[in-house]
Amino acid sequence: MFRKVLVANRGEIAVRILRALRDLGIASATIYSEVDRNALHVRYADEAYLVGPSPSTQSYLCLERILEVAKKCGADALHPGYGFLAENAEFARRCAEAGITFVGPPAEAIASMGSKTEARALAMEAKVPVVPGTATALRSETEAARLADDIGLPLVVKAVAGGGGKGMRVVSRREDLPGALRAARSEAASAFGDDTIYLERYLERPRHIEIQVLGDQHGNLIHLGERECSVQRRHQKVIEESPSAIITPELRNAMGEAALRLCRKVGYFSAGTVEFLVDGERNFYFLEMNTRLQVEHPVTEAVTGIDLVEAMLRIAAGEPLGLRQEEVRWLGHAIECRIYAEDPRNGFLPSPGRIEVLRAPGGPGVRDDSGVYEGFEVPIYYDPLISKLVTWGPDRATACRRMQRALREYVVVGIATTIPFHQEIMNHSAFLAGEIDTNFIEREFELKEPAPDPQTVRVAILAAAIDEHYHELRLGAAAARTNGRGVALPAWRLAGRQAQLQHGW
Repeated sequence: MFRKVLVANRGEIAVRILRALRDLGIASATIYSEVDRNALHVRYADEAYLVGPSPSTQSYLCLERILEVAKKCGADALHPGYGFLAENAEFARRCAEAGITFVGPPAEAIASMGSKTEARALAMEAKVPVVPGTATALRSETEAARLADDIGLPLVVKAVAGGGGKGMRVVSRREDLPGALRAARSEAASAFGDDTIYLERYLERPRHIEIQVLGDQHGNLIHLGERECSVQRRHQKVIEESPSAIITPELRNAMGEAALRLCRKVGYFSAGTVEFLVDGERNFYFLEMNTRLQVEHPVTEAVTGIDLVEAMLRIAAGEPLGLRQEEVRWLGHAIECRIYAEDPRNGFLPSPGRIEVLRAPGGPGVRDDSGVYEGFEVPIYYDPLISKLVTWGPDRATACRRMQRALREYVVVGIATTIPFHQEIMNHSAFLAGEIDTNFIEREFELKEPAPDPQTVRVAILAAAIDEHYHELRLGAAAARTNGRGVALPAWRLAGRQAQLQHGW
C-alpha cells in the first residue's frame, strides 16, 4: 500500500478521500488555492500546499504545479477525486511518467471514453445498445441538417467532450437547429476548449440509470448495481438513489453485463460508471461513461457495504479485487440529496458567503459528506456543492422518511441553500411513488428565473476591483504562511500561525 497520497481536489470529495486515507493509515497531502486557505480539506490533511490564485484555471487545473507538489511532498500516489483533472488523460499519463500512481483508470481508457463519439463507437462494437444518432463529429450545418432528417425530431445537440449538461441543446423544430448548433459549439468551446458536437435522438421522458463498475489490474471486473439519477435540473443531477424503483433483477443483470462488456473493450480498471437512458418500455441505451469516482457514489456504498474510495486505492496499489460478481449483495435503499449554495427562490443563483450557523443532521441511517464548517466562507470560484446528504433504510419508503427528517434537521444560516427545494421534492407525491424521469423537475415545479439586479452587478464590479487592488497585498501576506523559503507548512502549523496572526498571540 502507498506511504503518502496527494489528494488533488477540494471540498467534500477531498475530505471524503482524506478520511479513507486516515482509515487506511496512509499519510495525506492536499492542495489549495488562495481563497481555500481555510478550507476544511486543508485543515484535515496532514500537509497542504498552495498551488495558485483562486480561479481554478490558475490552481486546481494547473497540471504542472500539482505534479511539482506531488514530487515535493514525496507522494507515491495521487487521487484526483471528481471534476477538475479527474478525467484528463494527459494528467494520468504525466503522473505515470513522474513515477506517481494515478488512482484511477488507465490513461487510454480515459481518452477513449472522454470522446462521446468514440465512446459510442466502442459501445456499438461491444454490442451495447446506443441511442440513435451520429457516429462521428459534425463537420458543417449542412451535414447536421441532412443527418437530422435521418435521426428525426426531437433530437439533442451534444458536445463531444465534457459533460454535466454543458454544450447540450434540445431541438424540437427543424428551424431551431442552426441556432442550437451555434449555441452548443460556443458553450462547449468555453467549457471544454473543444467545440466539436454531434447529434442524438432525444428520448421522451426517459429515466437516467447508471451502473457502478469496479475492476482490478488483473482482469477482474464486477458491477455493483444501479443508481437512479433521473431527478435533474437542466441536465444536472439533483437527487440520486439506489436501487432504482423500476429495475428488475433481470434488467439489472442485462445492464450490468452490457457495462462490463464495454469496460473489457477498453481494458478498464478502477471505479467507473456507465450511464444509460431507459425508456418507457424498459429498453436501455448507452449514454456515456464517467471514468472516475462519481459524486453519488455514497448511495452505492450504503446498499453494498463496499467502500469505493478504499477499493480504488487498493486497486491502484495492484491488489486483486477479492470479490466475485455472485458475492455482491444489495441491502435496503439509499437516497442522496446534493446540497448546493444556491438560491432556489431566485433561479438557483449561486449564494456565496459566510456560513454563520451550521447544524448537520444525524440519527439512524443518516450520512452527511460535507466540505464546509460553521464560519467558513463559501467562495464564488467553484461548483456550489457544499455537502451530500444521504439516508438509508430497509426500503425506499423508510429512506424517504429519513431524508424528510434529515432535511428538517439541517440548519444553514448565512447563505441560501437548496435544502428547501429538496424538501419540496421529498414531499411530492409523484416522487414518493417513484414516478420520475429526467423531465420531472421541469414538469412538476415552477422554477423562477433569476431577476436582474443592477445593484448586485455594481457591487460585484466593485468587489472585483477591490480584490484586484489587494491582490499584491495578499501575495505579500502569503510569504508569512511559508517557512520563508517558499515551502508549504503542514496544515496544523498553518492553522496555528493563522490563529497567531488573527488574535495577536
